Amino acid sequence: MPAERQPLIAGNWKMHQTLSEARALARNIRGELAPAARAEVALAPPYTALTAVYDEISSSPVRLAAQDAHWQKQGAFTGAISPVMLRDAGCRYVIVGHSERRQHFGETDATVNLKLKAVLDVGLCPILCVGETIEQRQAQVTLEVVTIQLRQGLAEITGLSGENLVIAYEPVWAIGTGLTATPDQAQEVHGVIRRLLAVMQIPAQDIRLLYGGSVTPENSAALLAQPDIDGALVGGASLKADSFLKIIAAAG
Repeated sequence: MPAERQPLIAGNWKMHQTLSEARALARNIRGELAPAARAEVALAPPYTALTAVYDEISSSPVRLAAQDAHWQKQGAFTGAISPVMLRDAGCRYVIVGHSERRQHFGETDATVNLKLKAVLDVGLCPILCVGETIEQRQAQVTLEVVTIQLRQGLAEITGLSGENLVIAYEPVWAIGTGLTATPDQAQEVHGVIRRLLAVMQIPAQDIRLLYGGSVTPENSAALLAQPDIDGALVGGASLKADSFLKIIAAAG
């Protein structure tokens, strides 16, 4: 990975952690984070814990992330949270298009595109998730699937840069399953993503590409050593400070 792309290790806590648990986990990660750590670190707690986690990390280099956002700034959207609210809560990053949102909540490339525009409009940085199912991988259409998700997700969006866009490749078959793409498999898709960004006239060499999918302390070093993998979107392993810190350390 080129030195100019700082690694990003983001912990997606999903639907875990009460307020007291979230505070304790954030405090432990902040307190044990090596001062010389090369990677940028972000934590994505559930909505209920955003401000509590922000209180724990606000005086540190650790950034706050949200797990999703609605595309409207306000309105009659029961249960939804807007990018304006997330910015007000102290967020820097917003995960958009996670496969669990696509699978369980009916998100499409079109709604992902709306969310990306809304997140960017308020000055936050989206982490756009793309990836294929096991059926799509077996059918050997992984690259086609990822290409469509990228093109449609980023449609009609201009001014993208390394400062306001992160992309996470997360093969759906590897999320929460214990299965992980091999470093070569992950690198192949990351390389395609970077080349596609260049074709789309987005500054490809500046955009950080993360791998997500059962990232652990044991496999993180090999994944992060790949030339086009600039960090990780970590699920289960981010719920324990010691394992998450080991992944951060693997980034250099």
